[in-house]
Amino acid sequence: MVLLLIVLLLAGFVALGFGPTQGGDSVEELSFWSARLRVLRVLLGQMSGTTVETIVLKLRLPRVLLAAVVGAGLAIAGGTFQAMLRNPLADPFILGVSGGASVGAVAAMVFKLHLHRFSMPAVPVFAFAGALGTMMLVYWVARTRGRLQPYVLLMVGVIVNAVLGAVIMYLSTLVEFGQTHEVFYWLMGGIRDTSGYAQIGITLVFVVIGGVALVWQATRFNVLSLGEEHSQHLGVNVERTKLIGFIAASLVVGAVVSMSGPIGFVGLIVPHIVRLIWGPDHRLLLPASLLAGGIFLVVSDSIARVMVIPVGVVTAFCGGPFFLVLLKRQQKRTGC
Repeated sequence: MVLLLIVLLLAGFVALGFGPTQGGDSVEELSFWSARLRVLRVLLGQMSGTTVETIVLKLRLPRVLLAAVVGAGLAIAGGTFQAMLRNPLADPFILGVSGGASVGAVAAMVFKLHLHRFSMPAVPVFAFAGALGTMMLVYWVARTRGRLQPYVLLMVGVIVNAVLGAVIMYLSTLVEFGQTHEVFYWLMGGIRDTSGYAQIGITLVFVVIGGVALVWQATRFNVLSLGEEHSQHLGVNVERTKLIGFIAASLVVGAVVSMSGPIGFVGLIVPHIVRLIWGPDHRLLLPASLLAGGIFLVVSDSIARVMVIPVGVVTAFCGGPFFLVLLKRQQKRTGC
């Protein structure tokens, strides 16, 4: 955990050196170490009042922090859904929460919804509301005779995702020509530049509270991997464990997706990498995935900034082949 924390801090520090300068010039015009030296001087307060300080602290640092928070939330949610569904290919977006957030965000853009009275941006608020509504719908439909069956939950999530995808396509037909790029960019997933820390702080609160609740259930997730019947015999309240895991992970996903859009494969790749290196014990897997997810998305966002593409494209390029490899390994292990 200490090693991962150090790597996360180093990744964030290096990422602060990537991005446009005040003249629109690329950071590559400076040497690697010169750019990082400027960043270090800013962080030490030696360039107070300069344009460089404004760029680093008002533009780049919020983006790096948001990437770390989003990556951490997606990764720990992915590890949780894989434990709950007992499926190594489970992804945080598999239950439709991201689809609900996307519907809320696109609706806010299409209908030009505003929250001026509350001094809050409309898109993240409506995206979170859509994610929360979808979470409640999926839980209500999937709950059968007081029990939350993993296969029913998975099936309901797939169906809800398909329906929400149709809703998004319909809303996209209503968008004005000038908003087409904004909607398309949001749906691709990306860490957007922000000049304030308030929204990041709110998202961090959800990730911390949800992360604590999930790590608290880690021992029960270990027992749950033996099967529900064995878990009950060992004294685990299976339904309460699944309920806490589902609600906490869904709230985390809803909060981070409302800020970044649907960034795929983070919750699939990171828990598997952590599991391969440090083992399947969820007491370590979940907190380690949280830090490793932050590292992965900070690095991916740095690459996306250099290539001037949404970070969702970078994670998809990394996650697509990784998913296929996992699928082939699963087929060899199960024989089907």
